[in-house]
Amino acid sequence: MCFRFVGMILLALPFAAHLAAQSTGTHFSVISDVQFCSAQESPLLMDIVIPKQRDRTPTPAVLWIHGGGWDRGDKNGHSNAEFLADGGFVAATLSYRLSGDAPFPAAIEDCKCAVRFLRANASKFGIDPERIGVAGSSAGGHLAELVATADQTAGLEGEGGWQNTSSKVQAAASYFGVSDLTAQFPDDTVPVIVKFLKGTKKENPELYRKASPIFYVSKDDPPMLLVHGEKDDGVPFKQSVRMAEAYRRFHVPVEFIEVKNAGHDFRHMGDAPISPSVQIIHQRTIDFFKRYLVSAPSPLASTH
Repeated sequence: MCFRFVGMILLALPFAAHLAAQSTGTHFSVISDVQFCSAQESPLLMDIVIPKQRDRTPTPAVLWIHGGGWDRGDKNGHSNAEFLADGGFVAATLSYRLSGDAPFPAAIEDCKCAVRFLRANASKFGIDPERIGVAGSSAGGHLAELVATADQTAGLEGEGGWQNTSSKVQAAASYFGVSDLTAQFPDDTVPVIVKFLKGTKKENPELYRKASPIFYVSKDDPPMLLVHGEKDDGVPFKQSVRMAEAYRRFHVPVEFIEVKNAGHDFRHMGDAPISPSVQIIHQRTIDFFKRYLVSAPSPLASTH
């Protein structure tokens, strides 16, 4: 979500022909332009990053959701998917519908459809269908939190495809994500939210609540990792503080990394270095997903 710097964007082919779009990196290969669902008769595409050395097969997977204020960005920013692949996971990035073309709930419907696709097609990519996680930054962190907490009763599944497959994830991570859209935000952030929800909070308070992950938290939710800069001037630090508190009230596992001397997107603010460093944050993210997607007992089938 680029709230104060217009130029800063967060790091944030048909399926039958996807093998022809394969490229190779040092530690992973990338299958590009995989159609995972459709929206308004248009294909939705993802890239799938496959580690060259798998710790186990089938392999747990993590879907990375890009940021960009819900109105920019796409699947092509692979850096976060690549560090997850380096950690031994099959990782995927998706292009979801942006708020300028299709406001809420389009983006969350596309993200949930992406999870269903990965589960329904797990055998094609060597994925363990019972061990799928989701992660994202900023707007992508918000969507990751919503994938994790909003079950089928929320009415956010959409009709993009794979309707008989669960969109439940077994772990989630959110970097400086929005958890409560009904709260107060900095002036520069408000227009981005208004565009995403196609109206102000005063005009449609129930929609703001429906789009807020914090109101869906329950004892059935997957473990969550929250990471947030203490000096974030776009998405207030308190957003993750309150999400962690909500998780603890329901006794659901939650880890919260408070990043000192960091603003939005872990931008350095102050004289001292950010702490922990981005490298350590990435390693702790890998450790988190290994704990809940690799080491944890096999999850029971669910229709979340």
